[in-house]
Amino acid sequence: MTSNETAPESATGITTQPTLTTAGMITVLLGAALPVIDFFIVNVGLPTIQTDLHASTATLELVVAAYGVAFAVLLVLGGRLGDAFGRRRLFLLGLALFTLTSLVCGIAPNGVTLVLARAAQGAAAALVMPQVLSIIQAGTTGEHRSRALGFYGATSGMSSLVGQLFGGSLVAADLWGTGWRPIFLVNVPIGLIGLLLARRTVPESRATNPAGVDRWGTALLAVSLLSLLIPLTEGGSLGWPWWTLVLLVAFPFAAYGFFRVETRLEARSRMPLLPPALLRTASVRHGLAVAIPFFCGFGAFMFVYVVALQDGLHFGPFDSGLALAPNAVAYFSMSLISSRLVARYGQKVVVAGSAIGALGFAALAGTGLLTWPNVAIWELVPAMMVIGLGNGLAQTTLFRVVLSRVPTDLAGAGSGVLTTTQQTSMALGVAVFGGLFAALSSGGPLDFEGAFALTFEVLAVLRVAVAVLARKLPDPRQNGGGPA
Repeated sequence: MTSNETAPESATGITTQPTLTTAGMITVLLGAALPVIDFFIVNVGLPTIQTDLHASTATLELVVAAYGVAFAVLLVLGGRLGDAFGRRRLFLLGLALFTLTSLVCGIAPNGVTLVLARAAQGAAAALVMPQVLSIIQAGTTGEHRSRALGFYGATSGMSSLVGQLFGGSLVAADLWGTGWRPIFLVNVPIGLIGLLLARRTVPESRATNPAGVDRWGTALLAVSLLSLLIPLTEGGSLGWPWWTLVLLVAFPFAAYGFFRVETRLEARSRMPLLPPALLRTASVRHGLAVAIPFFCGFGAFMFVYVVALQDGLHFGPFDSGLALAPNAVAYFSMSLISSRLVARYGQKVVVAGSAIGALGFAALAGTGLLTWPNVAIWELVPAMMVIGLGNGLAQTTLFRVVLSRVPTDLAGAGSGVLTTTQQTSMALGVAVFGGLFAALSSGGPLDFEGAFALTFEVLAVLRVAVAVLARKLPDPRQNGGGPA
């Protein structure tokens, strides 16, 4: 069977999927890396974008928020469409649109065009990301799946670090006088290569009995996420106008309406956008309870760290990216051995990684207090390496735990739930802790030094809470990483 064919059905009615090869794995992980890189790469280019396009602070925040909100809102729908129409097909479509929208971002003549293109880029990313996890779930089993999910977790975490490191290098290089534009244009050749590889190496798969589009569920999920993310992202910079407060008040009602609609659809034996049955799966229920605070802290760390270095210590984009290098090296090194650690210690790896991460955040806060404002990059290395070690253990394992018992036929829904939780939580972390840091450091009760230390002390406490919650995670070694 070639990689372009849809697998036949077995006697049980469950589609027998072709095995995902190493080449196919590399290709889908490339597709997973691009959206995450673009979520973070723009951070180091914001000062240059502001100067070049004469953009306001509100416009800059929209450049970040438009991508993240569109990404989070459409992720679950992207997973459902892959289940119905073919995961490989949606992966190819999403990657093609992501490449095209990256080109538009790179040549944008003004701030409004860039914001709109970023929203479209986020929507394209929402078609790509859930297919990656779905393809892995459908094309692997047992230990092969466990390793694949570990590689996915490592790719996700490394991409966020590489995005800012690579982005800082591109902006600092100012290639042919293009300034910030290469941080988007570089996606074009990479995307084209990914499309060529995907056509040859990625197997097709889809749900045996795909459900139709849950229109009410999709609409209510979009309203819920938009009513939460937009005011939290933009409210502080706009002075909390009345409409942001109205949106926040609307959020719990929209979320409750979404829950009711999904429950009723499931009771009628129809497939809702987010099946409540998934949340009754122990690995998903407990895993998401850990994932929300974990990714809130991770998103906040990536954002606040770079902003503090550039605005507080006046590091250039290259130095800001370079200051993340020890974290990236430690993360990558630990993610390579996490699979063997999970095989021996199970979910305890998440507990240990979270506790190590808490120590790293506390050490980073102490470094700021002791050395500010003359902080050298080498003085940040110990704390950043400890944070990288902790994240490399916890994050790569968390993906395995959440998806370890999701049935193959719900792979799209399961991956959509996980990636939506990840992206929404990171956006919340940026909004809440980024807002806290900005309020404390910009005319607030503390200077940059105090705001930096206090923010990372709070993140350390949050990571301790993650370690406590992670003790209730189910053991991913049981059930062989297969369906429940």
